[in-house]
Amino acid sequence: MGNTKVYGYMRVSTREQNENRQRIALIEMGVPEQNIYMDKQSGKDFKRPQYQKLLKKLDSGAVLFVKSIDRLGRSYADLNEQWRVITKEKGADIVVIDMPLLDTRREKNLLGTFISDIVLALLSYVAENERTNIRQRQAEGIAAAKARGVRFGRPPIPMPDNFKEMRLAWREGKITMNEAAKACQMCPKTFYEKAVKQEKTCLERYTF
Repeated sequence: MGNTKVYGYMRVSTREQNENRQRIALIEMGVPEQNIYMDKQSGKDFKRPQYQKLLKKLDSGAVLFVKSIDRLGRSYADLNEQWRVITKEKGADIVVIDMPLLDTRREKNLLGTFISDIVLALLSYVAENERTNIRQRQAEGIAAAKARGVRFGRPPIPMPDNFKEMRLAWREGKITMNEAAKACQMCPKTFYEKAVKQEKTCLERYTF
């Protein structure tokens, strides 16, 4: 690519997500491996260390490759703003590998810019809308699971067999709360909370 400085940007949401597909696509486009920057975090905003480091490298002689627009970001407003910063303020070009229309090197005229702006607006809207839909589906799934009686979080620790005996001994003043808690292998605070809860349950059971 002559004297053009070529960079690539990758993003994966979690440490488990495989980034090889993005890396291979960037290398196939001629991006040197040492010029590939990657963040492993959410695309909800642009406060990402590697992206910020990359941004400082970009200038009017640079081309930035990304595999798809959602790898760059998912927020509609932020994505459009960063596109403006890169192409207008920095003067660099952007190439979205999966969307050939988003290649600012092509047709650097009013029509070419207009088409790129429309495609970018559409794709960034779709990216953010999908993120919103995923959150909504997750919330609906959790609500439905709770309605079916599914419990979330760590399962409750079963009560020790001697808990009732120790609770009664403590209430009758035969042993201290610390002694009762120790016999049940609990801290005093946990023992007290469980004792009160058990007594309340018993009271409600026999209240008519």
